[in-house]
Amino acid sequence: MRVIGIDPGLRNLGWGVIEADGVRLRHVANGTLHTSAGDLAPRLLSLHQQLTGIFQQYAPETAAVEQTFVNKDAVATLKLGQARAIAVLVPAQFGLEIGEYAPNKVKKTVVGVGHADKNQINHMVKMQLPGVQIESPDAADALAIAICHAYYMRAPAAPKVVGGAA
Repeated sequence: MRVIGIDPGLRNLGWGVIEADGVRLRHVANGTLHTSAGDLAPRLLSLHQQLTGIFQQYAPETAAVEQTFVNKDAVATLKLGQARAIAVLVPAQFGLEIGEYAPNKVKKTVVGVGHADKNQINHMVKMQLPGVQIESPDAADALAIAICHAYYMRAPAAPKVVGGAA
């Protein structure tokens, strides 16, 4: 299964593509999409066009996107949310199911610690994808998101409880 992980950002949007075959993972590609300062609409359009090109080139079968966290700067959070909308829209346009993961869940899954720093994430991504050349911290985060999604795709579903206690 070809998995793309996306780390949303308006200035730098990280992406990473892996192949997941059971427990085996293989790096396919990674990178960072960039926009320059300026009006919001052209920047969002640029992200949409660039990310669409990545989907056309690498043909992922499923996608995972990091959930937005809220910080003290409401305007920055809103802009990040708009960039995240592009990160969810493009996979939806390709008909893919999209996994959404909180940053701490990704870190806990990949590193084993929910508050891991960028260096720890980078190290563990390299351990799980031997030989990978990571373009940027944003691309490392995106690969971690893809790894997290691959893990949860193969995890057995929790049993469903039907009805009340007997």
